[in-house]
Amino acid sequence: MEKTRLQHVLDSAVASQDAPFLVGMTANARGVTWSGASGDAAPGRAAATDTVFRIFSMSKGVGSTAAMILIDRGELDFDTPVEEVLPEFAEIRVLDGWDGDTPLLRAPKTKATARHLASHTAGLDYEFWNAELKRYMQKTGAVTVVSGLRSSLFYPMMSDPGTRWSYGPAVDWLGLMVEKISGQRIDSFLKENLFEPLGMSDTDVELRDHMADRLSAVKMRGEGGHFVDIDLAPPSNPEFYGMGHALYSTPQDYMKFLRMILNRGALDGQRILSEGAVASMLENHMGPLTVEKMISVVPTAADVDLFPGTTKTHSFGFIRFEEDIPGMRRAGSQGWAGIANTHYWFDPASDLAAVIMSQSLPYVEPRWMKTYEAFERAVYAA
Repeated sequence: MEKTRLQHVLDSAVASQDAPFLVGMTANARGVTWSGASGDAAPGRAAATDTVFRIFSMSKGVGSTAAMILIDRGELDFDTPVEEVLPEFAEIRVLDGWDGDTPLLRAPKTKATARHLASHTAGLDYEFWNAELKRYMQKTGAVTVVSGLRSSLFYPMMSDPGTRWSYGPAVDWLGLMVEKISGQRIDSFLKENLFEPLGMSDTDVELRDHMADRLSAVKMRGEGGHFVDIDLAPPSNPEFYGMGHALYSTPQDYMKFLRMILNRGALDGQRILSEGAVASMLENHMGPLTVEKMISVVPTAADVDLFPGTTKTHSFGFIRFEEDIPGMRRAGSQGWAGIANTHYWFDPASDLAAVIMSQSLPYVEPRWMKTYEAFERAVYAA
C-alpha cells in the first residue's frame, strides 16, 4: 500500500509541475525498501535511480566524512585549528562594518577549527543568503567559491568562529585540510577510501564518460510558472574541487553512503568508519547554538526554514533534528540537500534513509517543499 502512495506523490508532483521530474528511494540498514521515479530527466529519457544528478551541497556530508576518516585514524582532531594545517586560512578577516563603500575588516577573536568547518560555525557565509556578504562581493569584485578558483576561497568571515551557525564554503576548506594531511587530492582520497569500497561508481567530481548519457537536465521556474532549461553545473577541472558543491552522483549511489551511516560505518563487508567514529560524528557539534532561518537574497533560492519552531543543531556534517516531527522524522534524524533540489535524510531511530531528488530552481520553493512533506509523510505512513 505504501509503495503505491509514494509513487502517487511523485506522479502528482510532476503532473502538476511542482517538479520537472522526480526520483525517490527509501532504505534501511539491510537494503533498499522502495524506489520510484516520475517524468523525464532529460528529453526522451525517463528518470531512474541511476540518473546522474549535480548534487551540489549534498557533497558536504561526503566531504565531512572524508575528514572523519582522518579523525578516526588519529591524523586529525575535531579541534585542530584550520590554520595549523592550512596557514593561508589565517589571512581571513571578519567583516566588521563599512566606511562608505569600503569594508572594514578585523582579525577574528577565535581560531576556526575542523569542528567549526564541519558544523558551519566558522563564520563563513554564502553570498546567496547574506546581504552584507553579497554587498561585499559586489563592491570588491570578489569571485564566488562555486567558480572553483582558489582565490575565491577567501571570503571574509561574517562573525567570529564559534558564535553562530552560518551556511557557507566552510566544507571547501575542510576538504583542503583532508588533502594536506593525506597528501592526496580530495577526489583520489574519496575514491580510495569511500567510493570504491562502497561501490559508488557513479559518484565523482567530474562527469565521466560512463555517466554522461544519464545526466539529467536542469530547469528553472520561469514566467507563468512553467519550467525552462538552464545551464547549471560545478566547474570542470577547477583549481580545487570544493567539497561544498563539486560532486555528481545518483540516487542509488548516495543511498549506499546513507546506508553506511545507518550501519554505523560499514556496508557489505566494507568498513569505512569505526562505530565509535560514527557515533561521534552524529553528535551535536555546535553546543548551545542552533540552526537559524536562512534569508535568501537571490531569485534562485527561497528562504530556508526547515520545520519552523523545532530545534535544529549540526553534527559533524549534517543538519540534526533534536525533536520528533509528528508523522515524520524522529529526534536524532539528520540530512541536508543540494541547491538544485536534491534532498535526503536519515533517521537512525527508525532505521530509515530516504532521498527525493530533481534538478530544478528555485531551491526549496513552496511548491517543492509541499511535495517533500507529502513524500516524507507517505514514507512514515507505512
